[in-house]
Amino acid sequence: MTHLRPATEADAPAILEIYRPIVLETAISFELEPPSVEEMAVRVAKANSRWCWLVAERGGEVIGYAYGSAFRERPAYRFSVEVSAYVDARHRVQGVARTLYEALLAELTRLGYCRAFAGIALPNDASVALHEALGFEPVGVFRAAGWKFGRWHDVGWYQRGLAEDPV
Repeated sequence: MTHLRPATEADAPAILEIYRPIVLETAISFELEPPSVEEMAVRVAKANSRWCWLVAERGGEVIGYAYGSAFRERPAYRFSVEVSAYVDARHRVQGVARTLYEALLAELTRLGYCRAFAGIALPNDASVALHEALGFEPVGVFRAAGWKFGRWHDVGWYQRGLAEDPV
C-alpha cells in the first residue's frame, strides 16, 4: 500500500535516487547534472516553506514525490504554482503519480493557490496523459525551449484551475 507524507530534508538522498537517472538519461528534466544531496535538501525545505513537497512510500521506501514551486517570481503570480511529480522507474504505471498529484493539488488549493501549471518536455505521452486525466488543459508549446543530448526539446504547458479567486 502506498503511504503519502510531507517530505523532509532527510528524504533528500532517496529523492535524489529517483531524480538522478531522470537527469542523466532523459530530457524529462532540463538539468544537465544531478544536484547534490545537500542541494536537494535545500529544494525540499524551500518547497515546504511556501508550497508543498510530498513523498510516496511503500514498505518504508520512498518511491515517488511531487511538489509545488514558484510559477514565476513577480508578485502578481503569487496565486499560481508550478507542479512536478516523479516516480521511481520500478513503480511507474501503478497510480503513484496520480495519487501524489491528487494530494498535492488538494494541499495547494488549501494553501490558497488558484492555478497550477506544469511544463512537460515533449514528447512524453505518459506525462501528458496523466496531466490531462487530472484536469490539466494544454495551453501552449514552447518550441525548441531546451537543449539537451545534442538536440532541441519542446515544452508543452498545461494548466489546471484550483480555485476561482484568492481567499
